[in-house]
Amino acid sequence: MSKMMCADIIKALQPIVARYEAEQVGVLIDAALECDVLTSRFPTLRMEVSEERKSLEKVEQIWDFLFAQGITRRGLLICIGGGVITDIGGFAAATYKRGIDYINIPTTLLAMIDASSGGKTGINYHGLKNSVGCFAPPVETLISPQWLKTLPAAQWLSGFGEMLKTGLISQPALWHQLLQYDLEVMDSEALMPLIEQCVACKESIVAADPKETGPRKVLNFGHTFGHALEELSLDAMPHGYAVVYGLIAELYLSVTNLGCPKEPLQQLTQLMLHYYGRPQCKCSEREQLVRLMQQDKKNERTAEINCTLIREVGMPVINQVITPAEALEALEYLFSL
Repeated sequence: MSKMMCADIIKALQPIVARYEAEQVGVLIDAALECDVLTSRFPTLRMEVSEERKSLEKVEQIWDFLFAQGITRRGLLICIGGGVITDIGGFAAATYKRGIDYINIPTTLLAMIDASSGGKTGINYHGLKNSVGCFAPPVETLISPQWLKTLPAAQWLSGFGEMLKTGLISQPALWHQLLQYDLEVMDSEALMPLIEQCVACKESIVAADPKETGPRKVLNFGHTFGHALEELSLDAMPHGYAVVYGLIAELYLSVTNLGCPKEPLQQLTQLMLHYYGRPQCKCSEREQLVRLMQQDKKNERTAEINCTLIREVGMPVINQVITPAEALEALEYLFSL
């Protein structure tokens, strides 16, 4: 991971881009962003994106762009934007001519922490989040705190939700540092050391298990319940908010099933109520949430519900299969707060 100011992006890219012929470099950028220092230098596809548009149609647009520019298997795609851009850009690069190199320049906190590293790429399919994709790590991920200074509060909180997950599965020291970070001020420079720790934690886990056959599953903590809530909201719920709510439910199960101390659950509950608010869900929707969890791509058997839980902060436990009744109990706890 590299840090740089926006004006220094070209400087940071130079040693990487120098390995490619100039006409073999293309840029994919969120249409809402400006980055003239790059888009004036390389052929650029500006794309309007959203979670509901993370589809094969968008990937086809990227393939068409690459074909039109004559990009070969020796090409490079530079992806600039949030998690949707890095997900679909990485997937398009990984599948175009059986794979070309790509670089991620994430511009949201959530993308910096989650989507832009780890090598997971993909699209949503049949209403299920990231259900089609592949593992294809970027050549480099370049992170700058400058992108964070214009983010709305909701996007800050969404990215911070993934950071909280990392703290819970990592070291207690990181968890306590995250709890002490002042979300009222949202200082991007002060957040960078915590971003670096979170990314380093994820990268070390991914390096040990690139294709999520075992240990990498610890990164799914909070996501079994979180993805179901996100899908039920038709993506109206920001991903990081859904992760926080999922963490509450899965911390509850960690307490009841594995004897995890209650303190992390109490700490996260206070933070959730103060900054994220209560999740909105009708009682009639709880059975639907369970059905969505039974369809989760992380499940190893049809209709089971597979979770990652923790024995305590820094001690995650993968492949914890829970019953529908336990899932409903955890949802009942979450919605009672």
